[in-house]
Amino acid sequence: MEKTILISGKEVRLKNTGSFALRYKEQFGKNPISEIMGMIEVFQDMDIESISPELDLADLKKIDFDVFYNVIWTMAKTADKSIASPLDWLDEFDEFPIIDVLPEVMDMLIQSFTSTIKSKKNMNHPAMKQ
Repeated sequence: MEKTILISGKEVRLKNTGSFALRYKEQFGKNPISEIMGMIEVFQDMDIESISPELDLADLKKIDFDVFYNVIWTMAKTADKSIASPLDWLDEFDEFPIIDVLPEVMDMLIQSFTSTIKSKKNMNHPAMKQ
């Protein structure tokens, strides 16, 4: 899945492919699935479309924003191999309104996880067994 979003007035291509997890782990040394699932659990009871800067302080304390910066960088790097290292890339933006970007990124992640789950369910379908 690929989409272009606006960050601080700059168009940024994001792409989520099969290489995403390996690229994330290579760059950050952590399992992205575990980290992302942990963040999805935090957002489970929140409406992702209504995330705003007015979030309760208690909710903000639960969120590891580093994970989302890392996810966004990895998706951007997957779409454009020429982008700089994570810190240098983030420095290219005057602002990085993570709260505005988050719904777009979460949508891509959820679709990718949902597709995987649907595919696995279909593999167990009697017609798929040989």
